[in-house]
Amino acid sequence: MTVKITNKIVGYRVKKADPIASEHQPPVQAETKPVQMNEYIERPDFLLGTTYKIKPPIAEHAMYITINDILLNEGTDHESRQPYEVFINSKSMEHFQWVIALTRVISAVFRKGGDVTFLVEELRSVYDPNGGYFKKGGVFMPSLVAEIGAVIEKHLKAIGLLESEEMSETTKRILAEKRAEFEASHSTATNDDKASDFPPNATMCGKCSTKAVIVMDGCATCLSCGDSKCG
Repeated sequence: MTVKITNKIVGYRVKKADPIASEHQPPVQAETKPVQMNEYIERPDFLLGTTYKIKPPIAEHAMYITINDILLNEGTDHESRQPYEVFINSKSMEHFQWVIALTRVISAVFRKGGDVTFLVEELRSVYDPNGGYFKKGGVFMPSLVAEIGAVIEKHLKAIGLLESEEMSETTKRILAEKRAEFEASHSTATNDDKASDFPPNATMCGKCSTKAVIVMDGCATCLSCGDSKCG
């Protein structure tokens, strides 16, 4: 509000802040930004690790994939678990060189930070010119690199960086009923240890790469992921 001075000014003083009121004011705390993953974060002495075992038929021995995670902003609302490094160990030496190179590159991408989920699609898109193979359970893997990518995908889902596509209980029940009905009408016993968990005459699913697609009542349905051409 503007005040017009009509009298003559004969003196003045500078108004100072009230020291008592200032003492009772709460201190202003500087806002701290949450730490984001970056390549300058030093490796702590302790990391959380998970080891996955795979046994590809193209390798003589099993492979053990260990992914270590780092906890950022521990104990705060911004706490997050991020992958930090990956190691692959095996008695098989025929893949030693490129496996070591692959783990170093993946670990470098992990430590760089940002969205690392693109690695899953890149690795799973690698196709072996010799044709790939089926895992136990009838899941097709186009290459050993793709199976390593599948393990990383499983790990990223476990720590919450990728969403899991869990089927509802209703979908599971419907698939179980379809499978029981199909097996009752096509009962064929087999003693093959490498047999799929699904009916032997099931075909490949284009969505989950599992030999689990059966046709009932003219409708092709995957017993693994529930994908169906009939909705």
